[in-house]
Amino acid sequence: MTIKTVAIVGGGPAGLTAAYQLALKGIQVKVFEASDNVGGMARTIPLWGQMVDYGSHRFFSNDPRVNRVWLDVIGKDYSMVNRLSRIYYRKTFFDYPLKAFNALKGLGMLEATYCVLSYLKAKVLPEKDESTFEAWVSNRFGYRLFTIFFKSYSEKLWGISCKELDAEFAAQRIKKLSLFEAIKSAVFGSGGSKHKTLVDEFAYPHLGTGAVYEKMSKKICLLGGEIALNTPVESVHPAPEGGDPCLRLHDGTSQSFDHIISSMPITTLVERMGAPDDVLAHAQALIFRNTILVFLQVEGESPFPDQWIYVHSPDLSTGRITNFRNWVPTINQGRKDTIICLEYWCYEDDDVWTRGQEALIEMATQEAYKTSLIPVGSVKAGKVVRVPKCYPVYSTGYREHLEPVEQYLAKQQKISVIGRYGAFKYNNQDHSILMGLLAAENIADGKNHNLWEINTDYEYQESGKNPVTGLSKG
Repeated sequence: MTIKTVAIVGGGPAGLTAAYQLALKGIQVKVFEASDNVGGMARTIPLWGQMVDYGSHRFFSNDPRVNRVWLDVIGKDYSMVNRLSRIYYRKTFFDYPLKAFNALKGLGMLEATYCVLSYLKAKVLPEKDESTFEAWVSNRFGYRLFTIFFKSYSEKLWGISCKELDAEFAAQRIKKLSLFEAIKSAVFGSGGSKHKTLVDEFAYPHLGTGAVYEKMSKKICLLGGEIALNTPVESVHPAPEGGDPCLRLHDGTSQSFDHIISSMPITTLVERMGAPDDVLAHAQALIFRNTILVFLQVEGESPFPDQWIYVHSPDLSTGRITNFRNWVPTINQGRKDTIICLEYWCYEDDDVWTRGQEALIEMATQEAYKTSLIPVGSVKAGKVVRVPKCYPVYSTGYREHLEPVEQYLAKQQKISVIGRYGAFKYNNQDHSILMGLLAAENIADGKNHNLWEINTDYEYQESGKNPVTGLSKG
């Protein structure tokens, strides 16, 4: 069958990449985006005369296919940025990635001794059941270091106990890191190996991470495609036998296409497409976490050197603080003030999700002061952005619910599901770009890539400096 028309639901990294690749192959594409701009969670917005992202977004991949797409769009309008990020825990800053001597020094001699003893105990008497995040990490770091450097942050992010968080998240993100490796690296050097999820430098567009997707949307239009902003899709419906799938818009109208690519939340997709009751029950058991971004305009330039800081202190509700002064100077646009962003994660029924803007700004301001990262009295203004359903929650046993949903959607031959929301994957940009790229190859070139396998092999695509990636200082 010759594919002539494809609809893409969602204008984030996955959806736009799919649309761009299809448009390059001469297929008529139409992107339906619910908001007023493209980029999804990787968008950039103007604020107080500067440019800011929806939190911390960096780009790096060892997959040449992903880099070719990214570089094809952004061209030379990017820089390589030296990464600096730390952990804040009980008024102390720790290097991240963890460096053994720095961590043990920051903890103090007594606590460091307890941590080492706890680590040795884990090596001698490890937990036999590693199905939970807590057990998986404790076996590699010891329980005491787990409580310091993993427990609080992870429970803020996911909203559940680490005993209820699936070990799959740990396996994806921190497979290669252990306390022994950190100590060995500190004493003898890394020998060229790096923690799989961490890079010394990353690529960043001169006008913010969203510039890639804004340029990509313009290229799609130049190729004859269409980007429909402020056009939310109500539902996607499988093709009747011998027919084409269709999507229904919020205004009640329907449109049919040869193929539909969806990056809308997988739960919403299944609930509204007429799935069988058993599949629907599994979909409803999958949950997403929301994000509240509180941007603060801070008087003066760069009060701290990091691009972002992970907040592990349990007495603070924020989980991460981004400093947009330390990415590339072009996003600051000559302004003297600094913009920081505090992230809060919650569910829709949590009180904080519906809390008023002024109350959220006040909470974020006081928490920023409490860290001593910014001087008391330096906050001049604030802005709140709420992002629903942006983190798929890997609760223990979640795959028992996801797999039947995957199997049902895989049978819908003219519907492809991609992206962090769409595939229920904790993707970064590189994963989502790859999903979009391979989905386009399946449709246009008759390939048979299994899109569900992306970001499940535990070999995360980021790593240390690597000249073969094609990314350079330009």
